[in-house]
Amino acid sequence: MKRQSAFPRVAWAACACALLTLGCSSADKEAPSIAFASHGEGYAAKPDFAQMEYLHPLSVEDLYKITPKNIALLEQEQVDQIYARLSAGPIPDGPFEGDLFFPRGGSGKLRLSEIAGGGLRGLLVNVAGKKLDLIGETLWKGKVFYRDQRLLRNRIEDLSALKGVGLVQEDPDNPLQKIAVRGRDQWLLFPARLYCGQSLLDGRRESIIIDYAFTDQLPGYHAMPDRMAGRDGFAIRDEIRMVRPGFYLGRAYIDRSFVVNFVLYNEQVAEGAKAEFMKAGRVQEDCWVGTQRRMVMAQAG
Repeated sequence: MKRQSAFPRVAWAACACALLTLGCSSADKEAPSIAFASHGEGYAAKPDFAQMEYLHPLSVEDLYKITPKNIALLEQEQVDQIYARLSAGPIPDGPFEGDLFFPRGGSGKLRLSEIAGGGLRGLLVNVAGKKLDLIGETLWKGKVFYRDQRLLRNRIEDLSALKGVGLVQEDPDNPLQKIAVRGRDQWLLFPARLYCGQSLLDGRRESIIIDYAFTDQLPGYHAMPDRMAGRDGFAIRDEIRMVRPGFYLGRAYIDRSFVVNFVLYNEQVAEGAKAEFMKAGRVQEDCWVGTQRRMVMAQAG
């Protein structure tokens, strides 16, 4: 079975210590030692995901070798191969730390202004390129999942950068919502829908989709800056799969074109579910797992 997606890839450089909020350990200093299928540069030289997963299934031990930081030491193709061997897992709930990351081999910068180019459809706000890039950097930071409502909002700790370039317009009749995380107030912007849907990379099983298309119809919406992520702006659609409890690997798309990887992490969830996951190798699956059985071997002993 060949890959379902032929959307353009964007190469990114290594950014091993970018995720300052996620902690650091000795495991973060080296790329995870797990098996990958051989591959070439051209699309025709990429491995078939079904065969690759059959030959190189990920064990629980493999999954715990991957951290929110050391995954950035891999090439994009290797990150893709990890993502294809994951399933969606449970739809998250509550606050998650996170950041975008740049695999080995590219520029190491997110430039949405260059990616969007002159074809950005229906953009209602005329902003300079640096403002577009700032929006992108805020979209893949910390998030709050409202699982029961199938809703997500992005956590913005400091509004000064967005205000400084005119991207936040406060309305007394519709005040910005806040949440306290670790004793610090954070503003909630960029609401998105949560649902299960087909991955744009690997159509063999579903991913958890974070969809900003109809952000203007969601509670807490503010035209500035929220519309920038919606169907009248960048038309952003993210998808995530679970590496292990509390840790998700994500892919961000603009108009169905892949632009950047990101990670999400909740330490409390990760520690609370670790013992059971290492024993059983299974979690609740909220999305369709596909027809190819995914093998995750529990840790011996």
